[in-house]
Amino acid sequence: MADAKDILGLPKGGLPGGPLAAADKRSSRTLKEAPTKKPDGVSREVYALTGGVPPLMPTLEPSALKRRNVSQSKKVSWRWLPFTTSARTDNLQLYHWVRTEDGVAPLGDYAFAKYNKTVEIIRYTDEEYTKYLMDPNWTRQETDELFDLCEQFDLRFIIIADRIAPHRSVEELKNRYYSVAKTIVLARAATPEDVADHTLVKDTYNMQYEVERKRALGIMLSQSRQQEREDAEVLAEARRIMEARLITKVEDEAELAATLATSSAVMDEMEKISQTPAQASSPSSLPVTLPTSMSASMAMSGLVGIASNGPRTPRVYLRGACLAQMIHSTVTAAGARTIKRVDQALEELGVRVKPKVPTQTVCAQHMELRNEVLTLLNLQKQVQWKETEVSVLHDNPYADIPPPTPNTPKVSSSVNAMRH
Repeated sequence: MADAKDILGLPKGGLPGGPLAAADKRSSRTLKEAPTKKPDGVSREVYALTGGVPPLMPTLEPSALKRRNVSQSKKVSWRWLPFTTSARTDNLQLYHWVRTEDGVAPLGDYAFAKYNKTVEIIRYTDEEYTKYLMDPNWTRQETDELFDLCEQFDLRFIIIADRIAPHRSVEELKNRYYSVAKTIVLARAATPEDVADHTLVKDTYNMQYEVERKRALGIMLSQSRQQEREDAEVLAEARRIMEARLITKVEDEAELAATLATSSAVMDEMEKISQTPAQASSPSSLPVTLPTSMSASMAMSGLVGIASNGPRTPRVYLRGACLAQMIHSTVTAAGARTIKRVDQALEELGVRVKPKVPTQTVCAQHMELRNEVLTLLNLQKQVQWKETEVSVLHDNPYADIPPPTPNTPKVSSSVNAMRH
């Protein structure tokens, strides 16, 4: 009825006072008076949650819940019985409570004997000891005692160090045991490749590394909270400095590349000039364009001028023209600070910053010398960077932060290198 009303678009209660409304009231009263019954085998809480909806999976039969297990029909008792275990070799007999059914005790080994795990200790013969295992720091008796204790205590070296005499450190005991075991494994193998995947051969014990590791761990564990905070601040500052110097290093490398590119372009231009000496003799044919202020100042000082009695000598520049432009281009590419260091190196070598007789050959040699000094400074910076890395890692092999980039080497060291 309700579905028909939904299709026709009528209200579910029907018209007020109509026969359908009265029928609906009677049917609703009948439903309220006849509540549904909870099925058997379902708890009241589960039925209340499902709201009477049939389950998706079939439930257990109530009779199955009340059926007794077959094993429960047997007589079960606990008895105090003796037992032995395969984990012991002395046939020791102990007692424990055992669950029995109809007076029959369970057969088999002790249930916890399967947890008795032992370590396989490699033993050596007299001939092998004489041939491979002689050590001035260890006698045969001490080595035998070490291997006996290793077998007794399953390589628990803390206990072994407490029992062995004379007293030795845990690292010394480990080093002796693993070195002997590795030597015996290699000696008994036909070829070293046959035992390359053996644990004793593949993972060699490093006594020095173990000592350094424990020392570093002891230092770390003995630090106070204040020292930990200070270390964190130092690491943060070192990280900041490292990032800044890495940026500087990248900039210096780009600066060096630009300098080399500029110098090669200048040398190419000079080669072109040397191939056309007739054009180089005329000031109007110079490949370098001078600024207006420079030309005016040079004209005022009398530096720019041509004698009226003939052409100038071939392959000679006007003083300060080409060389000044070349130096200016190099300064623009490499940076004023780097060029200042190059000038200082030239002064210490006894070379003038600007040639006194700026012919084409002199200018070419001067620019080549400047480029070589600049390259030397950059290479020495890279060498000092690598040397600092090696020294820091040698002093502290546990350092996580790479060492900082060194500063540009002093001019005196570069000059001495060039003199030698």
